[in-house]
Amino acid sequence: MSGFVGVVVSDPSLQGQFTQVELRSLKAKFLSLKRDSGGHATTKNLPGLMKKLRGLNEVISEEEIAAHLSQSYPDADQEIEFESFLREYLNLQSRVSAKEGGGGGGGGGKTASSFLKSSTTTLLHNLNQAEKSSYVAHINTYLREDPFLKKYLPIEPTDNQLFDLVRDGVLLCKLINLAVPGTIDERAINKKRVLNPWERNENHTLCLNSAKAIGCTVVNIGTQDLVEGRPHLILGLISQIIKIQLLADLNLKKTPQLVELFDDSKDIDEVLSLSPEKMLLRWMNHHLKKAGYKKTVSNFSTDVKDGEAYAYLLKALAPEHSPETTLETKDPSERAKLVLEQAEKLDCKRYLTPKDITEGSANLNLAFVAQIFQHRNGLTSDTRQVTLNQTASRDDVLLSREERSFRMWINSLGVDSYVNNVFEDVRHGWVLLEVLDKVSPGSVNWKLASKPPIKLPFRKLENCNQVVKIGKELKFSLVNLAGNDIVQGNKKLIVALLWQLMRFNMLQLLNRLRSHSQGSQGKEITDADILKWANSKVKASGRTSQMESFKDKSLSNGRFFLELLSAVQPRVVNWKVVTKGEDDEEKKLNATYTISVARKIGCSVFLLPEDIIEVNQKMILTLTASIMYWSLQKQPQSQSETSEQSEPSSMASDAASDIASEDAASITAASEGEEVNSLSDSMSNLTTYDAISNASPAENGNGVAG
Repeated sequence: MSGFVGVVVSDPSLQGQFTQVELRSLKAKFLSLKRDSGGHATTKNLPGLMKKLRGLNEVISEEEIAAHLSQSYPDADQEIEFESFLREYLNLQSRVSAKEGGGGGGGGGKTASSFLKSSTTTLLHNLNQAEKSSYVAHINTYLREDPFLKKYLPIEPTDNQLFDLVRDGVLLCKLINLAVPGTIDERAINKKRVLNPWERNENHTLCLNSAKAIGCTVVNIGTQDLVEGRPHLILGLISQIIKIQLLADLNLKKTPQLVELFDDSKDIDEVLSLSPEKMLLRWMNHHLKKAGYKKTVSNFSTDVKDGEAYAYLLKALAPEHSPETTLETKDPSERAKLVLEQAEKLDCKRYLTPKDITEGSANLNLAFVAQIFQHRNGLTSDTRQVTLNQTASRDDVLLSREERSFRMWINSLGVDSYVNNVFEDVRHGWVLLEVLDKVSPGSVNWKLASKPPIKLPFRKLENCNQVVKIGKELKFSLVNLAGNDIVQGNKKLIVALLWQLMRFNMLQLLNRLRSHSQGSQGKEITDADILKWANSKVKASGRTSQMESFKDKSLSNGRFFLELLSAVQPRVVNWKVVTKGEDDEEKKLNATYTISVARKIGCSVFLLPEDIIEVNQKMILTLTASIMYWSLQKQPQSQSETSEQSEPSSMASDAASDIASEDAASITAASEGEEVNSLSDSMSNLTTYDAISNASPAENGNGVAG
């Protein structure tokens, strides 16, 4: 039985500065540079590579990097080893942070919701004990009655108990379900008292893929980091999950009364595109203005440090608990103490201290305000106001499965931008260019692109025109799509474009895997090959289920995909919990279980149970392709498999023709005002190495190595 072997660095303190995902990525880039440079890495050729690394790109020039390296290596031809390369990378990170005044934080220029873009990288990390104590208190409060976890709770915040408890993966899976109920089917979680390495790795893989599916940014964290209990990475992930939970109601779908915050002239699309964090700020300022507060709060750090804004907010929301002495108090620490005492009367748990307020802890203050919103939002319960919102809002459309799938897929790719609403956030073209650069590296001419914020409309059009130009070069069907359609936010045309991007990425990854196993020979994989592969896998496992096409109605019971998952990983499906799928309830149980099992083995998928039940053709294709990708990566296909796929049956060819016809017609249909079919989820950031590397097979195919 083989265990996990990562990149080993001789200096433990140096190795501790990076995750295994980062080390693998950096090592691969370093070795590639050496191969391309005659076997040597020197101060001559390293600057070009380092300029492209995370944290250095666009903030430091090659000349500056070369000058920095020359201080340690005066001889331009002196060879630099991998560990020296890592040290210089850290030194440059420190230099950049110092130059930017400590940098970090998410920057005012970012359109992303700052907590969701909080990086899980280990570079220049610090462990925030106050945040740790707050998150531990949250876990103790919300999970104390959980049947499995209650024997381990409460957690002591002052020691390492939290990081030890995370090692088996159950706690993080439970926390994800707390944030977005139903994300993980608990039947897929391994919950024995003592887990073996495979079972523990499966839980962590399920956790990370599910975290991506609810909007967390986890591109720099792998299962091994969770197994090792790395505190900074674990706190970063927990922080994102908890804040997704606390901000879950800050949208018009969950809280239609939020329409009260906007005047009638406000475009509804603009309202819906606000991130939860910005919506929370708008809600807070709405009540502060009513209470007579003269300032505008624009952040959850410096603007609330004196506690005055909190005193006015509680006065507006809970005057019965807000004595005048709070506002009259001059000492910020004393005022912060009084504010927390008042908030506790609203049943807001004291997860932060007066010191956290006066020091401007952004994460904890945001969580505090979100808690106040949950317990008393102070918005009208006037049914006429709510009815007005429901008739005017297209929230149901914007939060549909198509928008959700694209949003999660884009956010999982590791692009710099964070998407809160697809149809609004792609209108300046920059996000689409970032996606294109991920799925087709080098295709974007960044010298011709404008980065947000973009004030001049023609700059947005230039970005979008380049998107369309690249799409045509990639052979997308974009007959009726122009850059201006993206700028104008034409939802159907944007949906059709993004689907083709997803499908291109999916087939590209499959072809890349097959070329590695076969060399350069063999034709490109098609939709028909994916169908043929799935049927042959299920048949080879001794089962009789087959799908005629990706819209085969028999797929709605979910059993075929569970048989396929069992075929590629025999031990992963517990058939005792699988239903016959005869009614809607049984179908949903199977579909939910299918998605969790797929994520558990390493497939990064974003579809919902309804997509399986309703047999959404495109989502069925991408689910099947994701399983195929994982299987081929785990064990390169044999020659017999290749030969089977090279001659797809007429049934498979018909299925491929259906998908291809829809692709070719999607742009035309959208432009003519026809309804576009539900769009699919993609294999997502299988483009990053973490989703691949964390699913290393054990011998005999009996599990995933820890």
